[in-house]
Amino acid sequence: MCAPYASRPEESRGRRFAEAVSTFRNDFQRDRDRIIHSSAFRRLKHKTQVFVEHEGDYYRTRLTHSIEVAQVARTIAGALGLDTDLAEAVALAHDLGHTPFGHTGEDALAALMAPWGGFDHNAQAIRIVTRLERHYADFDGLNLTWEALEGLAKHNGPVTGDLPAALAEAQAAWDLELGSHASAEAQVAAIADDIAYSHHDLHDGLRSGLFDESALMDLPVTGPAFAEVDRRYPGLERMRRRHEALRRVFGVMVEDVIAVARGRLLAANPRSAAEIRALGTTVIRFSKPLYQDLKAVRGFLFERMYRAPRVMAERARVTAVVNDLFPLYLDRPDLLPAEWQADVAAVADRAGLARIVADYVSGMTDRFALQEHARLCG
Repeated sequence: MCAPYASRPEESRGRRFAEAVSTFRNDFQRDRDRIIHSSAFRRLKHKTQVFVEHEGDYYRTRLTHSIEVAQVARTIAGALGLDTDLAEAVALAHDLGHTPFGHTGEDALAALMAPWGGFDHNAQAIRIVTRLERHYADFDGLNLTWEALEGLAKHNGPVTGDLPAALAEAQAAWDLELGSHASAEAQVAAIADDIAYSHHDLHDGLRSGLFDESALMDLPVTGPAFAEVDRRYPGLERMRRRHEALRRVFGVMVEDVIAVARGRLLAANPRSAAEIRALGTTVIRFSKPLYQDLKAVRGFLFERMYRAPRVMAERARVTAVVNDLFPLYLDRPDLLPAEWQADVAAVADRAGLARIVADYVSGMTDRFALQEHARLCG
């Protein structure tokens, strides 16, 4: 049974373009399904988090990460009496706007787009679901509900100041109330993202050999998890020991969030989803002690994984790929595929053309970007 502060599909603010009601699915379920069936979601299979896609089959991709985030979001939302479909929809869509090569590709594209409104992957996700997916006869995009779009735009909190161009365009078309916090379901999706990447970056870092289990024994959260496994299963085989410890790290984060959220919801006593938005603060968060512990773990990952010499060398290589492809397409838009030429013909200035090129390059998978770079740049 849903809590009084849960979002309810029957009370949705609707879609920008009116549609007939589905016989078997509510509006939030339809949002989730449209995201899963989108082209952008499928492309996440070959977009990576930290390691470039060709480095190995075991590392997480944006697709596996999004599925893991959705699983965590469903668990937390269900425990709190929230709408699990909306939480899952936002979780599945949160990375749709990512470029090839993870945050490295985004940093490169943001610098290249700085003269023309910048680039931000959250804003690009909104652009994808409102414009760039073109499969339906009656509208561009996926025509998601207001609640799903709001969750995508604000799952990390209110958006203030100068808006990224892609988000400003969507906001002008439909007010997403960017100055307030999002629904509890969107907040759940945001913290599920933190939980998932904290867990799987530890796992991927171990598998890559950038550090080993002994390096985690003195850290908060991970150290106690390994110690507990060693007490219960002395002499356990290495890979099983690793899995058992990291699943405990996972559990600590999820249980902490649920406990904190229950306490904050009890204290605030919101009676509707609108009251959640009006609280002026998040209700879904880590406890302060765990947050500080996770900062220490992330500091370790930053030093030993994200800034490891091997990773930095690869970052430099793929940054060069983006830096070569973007100006090439900007100067030679005829190199864009035929289905993009109508968009090129419709723009009146270089800023509009740059946005189209950014749409195209950001949509590339790691593999395709490397192939196109080799074909066009030698």
